[in-house]
Amino acid sequence: MKARIEASPEVEEALREGRPVVALESTLISHGLPRPDNLRVARELEEIVRDEGAIPATVGVVDGVPRVGLGADEIELLATAEEVAKLSARDLPIAATKGIHGATTVAATAHLAARLGIRLFATGGLGGVHRGARESWDVSADLAALSRTPVAVVCSGVKSILDVPATLEYLETLGVPVVGFGTDRFPGFYLSDSGYSLDWSLDDETQVARLMENLPAVGLERSGLVIANPVSPEDQLDPELHDEALKSGLEALERHGIRGREVTPFLLDHFLKVTGGRSLEVNEKIVRNNARLAARIAVVLASGV
Repeated sequence: MKARIEASPEVEEALREGRPVVALESTLISHGLPRPDNLRVARELEEIVRDEGAIPATVGVVDGVPRVGLGADEIELLATAEEVAKLSARDLPIAATKGIHGATTVAATAHLAARLGIRLFATGGLGGVHRGARESWDVSADLAALSRTPVAVVCSGVKSILDVPATLEYLETLGVPVVGFGTDRFPGFYLSDSGYSLDWSLDDETQVARLMENLPAVGLERSGLVIANPVSPEDQLDPELHDEALKSGLEALERHGIRGREVTPFLLDHFLKVTGGRSLEVNEKIVRNNARLAARIAVVLASGV
């Protein structure tokens, strides 16, 4: 069977009519949140996008077919099935060949969304440069994908378990614009401020939509865009608790000799235990806020700026 990308009838119609559409990733559903919270949050994110006047397009792979705009049954499948692969963009043709189910990462979701002309994508946090990358060369494919994929990603920075300054430097090297939404500080996912500044900030959805229109206007039609939307200081994880969880988590990594792709899930589980579930609450607030902002930007963009 030859690989193809399928859009739901609703997403297809919305794109044809120029209505606002927001892509949502499925790694959050299959690998990012525990059950049954994952299915509940996936449904909530779609409702939030609809409430703001846009069409949600949750992206995933079912039976090897990349789908943009998963149906309710397909979302439940990815939330409950035992064997759901985590797919970056490079894995999509392999998943199609093997006919497997897969949850799409930021890189894969952005790629598939862009192929259909979807310009807004909401997620929790970007992948980035891992600590110790000088030895391991462990750098998320999300970053390189954004340098060649014309999608604006609304996120809350990168998790502090990554190397934040190296990630920002890498994005600069790749030529990917990074702007803060209402802030000149790069958010640290669980924290509203990672401790690092941004060169640029934008004040409202209209400015973001204008920036998106100006990228192709100046010849950067293949460039992605990172819109860094921090969790509010009131909703962030307590900074002292965060630092305690990070310190003990990094020590546990060394003690257990954990490396590579196992690092992130190990540390996220460690955060969950050390914070007594508080990190999960913050994670949910982050993805809700980002879905809401992405939908509002999509509405402005569709109305013409």
